[in-house]
Amino acid sequence: MELGLYTFADVNPNPSRGKGEEGAERLKHLLEEIELADQVGLNVFGLGEHHRPDYAASAPAVALAAAAVKTRNIRLTSAVTVLSSDDPVRVFQQFATLDLLSNGRAEIMAGRGSFIESFPLFGYNLEDYDQLFEEKLDLLVALRDNETVSWSGELRAPINGRGVYPRPLQDPLPLWIAVGGTPQSVARAGAMGLPVALAIIGGEPRRFAPLFDLYREAARRAGQEASKLKTSINVHGFIADTTDVAADQFYGPQAEVMNRIGRERGWGPTNRAHFDISRGPNGALFVGEPELVAEKIIAHHRLFNNDRFLLQMAIGLMPHDQIMRGIELYGTKVAPIVRKALTESDEEAKATA
Repeated sequence: MELGLYTFADVNPNPSRGKGEEGAERLKHLLEEIELADQVGLNVFGLGEHHRPDYAASAPAVALAAAAVKTRNIRLTSAVTVLSSDDPVRVFQQFATLDLLSNGRAEIMAGRGSFIESFPLFGYNLEDYDQLFEEKLDLLVALRDNETVSWSGELRAPINGRGVYPRPLQDPLPLWIAVGGTPQSVARAGAMGLPVALAIIGGEPRRFAPLFDLYREAARRAGQEASKLKTSINVHGFIADTTDVAADQFYGPQAEVMNRIGRERGWGPTNRAHFDISRGPNGALFVGEPELVAEKIIAHHRLFNNDRFLLQMAIGLMPHDQIMRGIELYGTKVAPIVRKALTESDEEAKATA
């Protein structure tokens, strides 16, 4: 199982200094976080696209390209690209360029997006929300699979036998579908034979496990090769030297973000009691000392049989030094425990087969 991180590069939406200064420092810290994740042996780093004052990552491919020249092994992905409000040709070209710069380490994680700011910003009608994603995903797959493309849809001008360049080093360029728990989205990804990443940020994760069964069954019915299918769970969490320190450091920034978004969406406020329940064995938060977090990752792998696990630690205004320590512990303490346990489990399964 691949282990990694993702973030939206959160910034203070109302900083005491200039917003340019705030953004410059956050992107500097972001590159340091990605570089450290690579150095400690994590497999994947994802950067999400947002168009809000509380996030600095509106152009993930640009930031990931800067990270590409500072890293050697870690895979670099969007988390997510809001495909519905972007042009698939430009998305493909940007990530193909990232793939060349990184020597074949780029990926696209495409989704509808959890916020809607990009739709009016780029002139799209929210009434076309579903159709935009379906058409643009169809075009993106065609661009990935063919150097010369002929394509037509209802919401974008057609392409008639045009070449799209540059071509990526990886063939095909990895393309994941990000979902938030909608069965139809999971089934579509399976039917298309595309890897799927499931965001779990609340409730009990075990409730989401049947979605991966649906994904695999949809792929089987569509005649997709099982080897194409990959799954990821993307969660919130934090690692520190002790569980109490991890909980105390993470609660404030994470709660502030969830309450801010909750006010926009009509959710009830969270509190420390909710947080403490969610970081328990059956909750959605992966917070604690390395051994505790590793055990929870292993337990959820038994439940989901997932190929990838991505953790969002840099959420809200988490201090940079705490994030760096969390990344160090993730790579040097958590990852070895998880990898050893899964290797032993695989060996036991082979021995009894």
